[in-house]
Amino acid sequence: AYKAQEQDDVGYACYDLYDLGEFDQKGTIRTKYGTRGELVRAIDRLHEHGICVYLDAVMNHKAGADEKERFAVRKVDENNRDDEISDTYEIEGWTRFSFPGRKGKYSDFTWHWYHFTGTDYDAASDDSGIYKIQGEGKEWSKKVDEENGNYDYLMCANIDYHHPEVIEEMKHWGIWVARELKLDGFRLDAIKHINTDFIRDFIRTMKTTLGEQFYFVGEYWKDAPDDLDAYLAAEDYALDLFDVSLHYNFAAASKLGIQYDLRQLMDGALVSTHPALSVTFVDNHDSQPGQSLE
Repeated sequence: AYKAQEQDDVGYACYDLYDLGEFDQKGTIRTKYGTRGELVRAIDRLHEHGICVYLDAVMNHKAGADEKERFAVRKVDENNRDDEISDTYEIEGWTRFSFPGRKGKYSDFTWHWYHFTGTDYDAASDDSGIYKIQGEGKEWSKKVDEENGNYDYLMCANIDYHHPEVIEEMKHWGIWVARELKLDGFRLDAIKHINTDFIRDFIRTMKTTLGEQFYFVGEYWKDAPDDLDAYLAAEDYALDLFDVSLHYNFAAASKLGIQYDLRQLMDGALVSTHPALSVTFVDNHDSQPGQSLE
């Protein structure tokens, strides 16, 4: 629901989490979906009909920076992010977010290269890849999914959840947006790429401030029941998860047809192991035709 790097973007290449369609930024005031006023009226109308509203919270990365900065990096192997394939050298990356259209309203925090752990483009050489930012305390989070060696980095400018300024700013934003929009909860996007400790702290802070009824569902996209079980335990069972394993069982049944044994449909699914924490679904925006997980 917030300003992305261009108006046609669905919102996952998010630029400014405080711009809900209110400021003239990235060539538009509205987001893809409309203005802040239209968003508020839509939420009010839903609440009038007893429908809870959860915000899709994209906290893994930022896109569409306002300025470039120079900083030291090492390039890593895309298939194993722990494998550094270059010495340290300087690049020119898009990491400076100053939000000139908003002019400090709601938050005066500005982002620099040291608030991120990685990026994907060197403007100086017009080269793309995964660049691990170097400096004091700079490292991939160890508390993320182990796919690709370490799956901290997903896309764009990857937010550093070891940095204390980042942690406080993101908690400030969470409370602000929940109050401004009278939200009932969050869908946490791409959580297998975000530091587990931060997510636990973020949920605890939100529930302490807004009440225990404030709801969280996480998108941990992995067909691995043991990993989902371990994640729930690490987060003190404070959130629900989308039942990705059940989704893959549905997919297998749809392909095998009459040969599929329906008695296996719930095998390994969260709805079997943690029924109170399972959010079941058939398909979503990523698995529909033409998308990344089709």
